[in-house]
Amino acid sequence: MNILLVNDDGVTAPGILCAARYLSKEHYVIVSAPESEQSAVGHGITLRFPLWARKLDINEPFEMYAVSGTPADCVKIGLDVIYKDKGIAPDVVISGINRGENLGTDVVYSGTVSGALEGAIAGIPSIAISVADFKAPLYDTAAKFLVKFLREFDLKLIPRYTALNINVPSIPYEEIKGWKLTRQSKRRYEDYFEKRIDPSGREYYWMLGDIIEDDPDPKADYKALREGYISVTPITIFMTNEKLLEELEGIYGESQNFR
Repeated sequence: MNILLVNDDGVTAPGILCAARYLSKEHYVIVSAPESEQSAVGHGITLRFPLWARKLDINEPFEMYAVSGTPADCVKIGLDVIYKDKGIAPDVVISGINRGENLGTDVVYSGTVSGALEGAIAGIPSIAISVADFKAPLYDTAAKFLVKFLREFDLKLIPRYTALNINVPSIPYEEIKGWKLTRQSKRRYEDYFEKRIDPSGREYYWMLGDIIEDDPDPKADYKALREGYISVTPITIFMTNEKLLEELEGIYGESQNFR
């Protein structure tokens, strides 16, 4: 397959390099990734500044481009410039391997997930993949799973505007029990700000937060990881609350006229 590989940790991040090395053993891989870290930028795109895509001189079996933009920019450049110039199209967009999980409300902020959703908008089957560990993530576990998953999973089952958000426990591959289809959980953060003093004596604030995991759904994404499984969650860019829309239409009708 032809793969467009992006991330939000930056073009030299170990996660994307691990993924590219594993995937390029069986597939044609082009890396289009931010030249600097773009974690938690969400689905931002660059509109008022130019973008550069610089091909790196590397001794690897894949091509790598450093892009002066966000993960979503990297997908746009990768699809509309880099792959197009070669006269071919990618079969799948893969975003990652990310350092740290993207569960619950993480997907709202995640540049990794946004990279996959940008591919989904373009009509390309897309996957975001993360390792649930910030300190010492085992990227090889996620990379081995990704190679196996691409062999066995029918990407044609992923409709346009939908991507798969995959989270992998940071444990040796041999200890992974398997993978589970899950739902985006209500896992979230209770934020607070710690006041600090800079060297000039000025006050500043550092955002911190406690994780809240109280979702009763047995298919909640984080619960699969606790059990030693990889979570695979189909997510979409559309945010309409269909149930509430139907309830409100029942109360107010489809429209209210000012007369």
